Amino acid sequence: MQETRIEVTVNQHALRAVEKAMKSAHPYEEVAYDVVALLNTNQYIGSGMIGELPEAISAMDFLYQVKELFGCGVVRYTKPHMETVKRVAVCGGSGGFLLKDAIRSGADVFITADYKYHEFFDADGKIIIADIGHFESEQFTSAYLVSLLMKKFTNFAVRLTNVNTNPINYL
Repeated sequence: MQETRIEVTVNQHALRAVEKAMKSAHPYEEVAYDVVALLNTNQYIGSGMIGELPEAISAMDFLYQVKELFGCGVVRYTKPHMETVKRVAVCGGSGGFLLKDAIRSGADVFITADYKYHEFFDADGKIIIADIGHFESEQFTSAYLVSLLMKKFTNFAVRLTNVNTNPINYL
């Protein structure tokens, strides 16, 4: 029987499904295959995002704007190490695992949630960490997903709840 060699690039999150499909489609009992991890990252998938403000603004003015825009009861932040901010990294929810990536990207501030006391020291004067709260950092995601669904599925009824599920209150 003649065999064919096939090479494909698969995102990590899809690897198990691809392996399963390959094994179920294979004509005999044992599939010969290798998985080689690529060290380059896919710039179009991942958690969080990075952007730049049209103009640099004072760090404290920026934090006040974040507090107002996200309707935060409080913004916990590290001491600003620079006068102004322009480059901003954001990850909704518990995004602390992306701090090194935010620093490496040259972001001036990292907006996320769920930072513990000692984790704020990891900013080390390289970036401002702004912990705005878990719910607050994710609250606009539902409306965004609704808009995407409505664009993709024009004959599909989409409803967005008005129920606030945030278990945290502020005084």
